[in-house]
Amino acid sequence: MSRARRWQLLLHGLGSLAVMVVLGWLFHNTLDKAWIDASVRGRGLHGELVYLVTGGLAVAGGVSRQLISFLGGYAFGLVSGFLLAMAASVLGCVLAFFVARLLGRGWVVRHYGHRVRRVDAFLHENPFTMTLLVRLLPVGSNLVVNLAAGVSRIRFWPFVVGSALGYVPQTLVFVLIGSGITVEPVVRIGLGVVLFVVSGMLGFWLYRRYRHGRSLDRALDAALDEDPGAAG
Repeated sequence: MSRARRWQLLLHGLGSLAVMVVLGWLFHNTLDKAWIDASVRGRGLHGELVYLVTGGLAVAGGVSRQLISFLGGYAFGLVSGFLLAMAASVLGCVLAFFVARLLGRGWVVRHYGHRVRRVDAFLHENPFTMTLLVRLLPVGSNLVVNLAAGVSRIRFWPFVVGSALGYVPQTLVFVLIGSGITVEPVVRIGLGVVLFVVSGMLGFWLYRRYRHGRSLDRALDAALDEDPGAAG
């Protein structure tokens, strides 16, 4: 049962990836790529800055960083798209963290109080390592973790550096898939799916091995424990 639930979590992530591929195909073939082509793609430094600022604000506001990475791959190709998508994701993380820490503590605690306490307890003793574990997982809310960290006792630099390193696998996957919408789509999308599965399983394994009895999410813990009742 535990193994089946583990695969359910991974399949949920793969479902999101499949939706991204379909949206990318529609974007490329039917939506005329208006905004990316008009404001970003082929616009040099201006396009890169537009993408970076827009992507950073979008991630800070809760837009999927996987979508931003996908668009980065489409607009800039694999290498430049990866670097710019990483920069936009980290910028969004930093913005959400400081908005919560400086301006939004009352609102965040009121809406996410139980999650704030859980994230704080999970991250604060070893924020770099535990943040890295959280970011490697193919499930969970990037925005909630950013906001919860912002109003918790977590130190800024270990949280941001751990987030940046943890973002690498999924950013690479979705940039690769985005760049494959126009170039070698079968090969790049297929490779992206394989990398997603490998990185997701690695994230699950590391989380289960190194969480040291702490819990970030009870449903996730139940799915990853050998005994489904152990996390209760």
